[in-house]
Amino acid sequence: MRKGFTLVEIMIVVAIVALLAAIAIPNLLRARVNANESNAQATLKTISTACESYAAANNGNYPTAMTDLTKAKPAYLNEDYTAAARHGYAYACGTLKITGYSCTATPSNCGTTGTKVYTIKTGAVLSSADCE
Repeated sequence: MRKGFTLVEIMIVVAIVALLAAIAIPNLLRARVNANESNAQATLKTISTACESYAAANNGNYPTAMTDLTKAKPAYLNEDYTAAARHGYAYACGTLKITGYSCTATPSNCGTTGTKVYTIKTGAVLSSADCE
């Protein structure tokens, strides 16, 4: 008598593995999107904290360029977050003026890397909107 598995037994195992994968993969992808969105919010809060600290040290004047935050001694930010996309989000500070700031985090691929566009404005006011 030969030992081993029959074709039917192997097919049943493959079907079970495929079913488990079909259940697990969407949950893992959603967890990745949630992590990207949390990281985007945290990064914007870091930029905001740097801007607010800069203003506190400069008579209420906010930075007018990212280099004001990265090149200061000591630096308010260790790196320029707007230079490249990270964790599925691209960052931009469209408004950096003496009177205030506004920075956004936009998903690199709406729906896949994130589902919301985040904006933080002067006073660390964070808001979100669905991406399109």
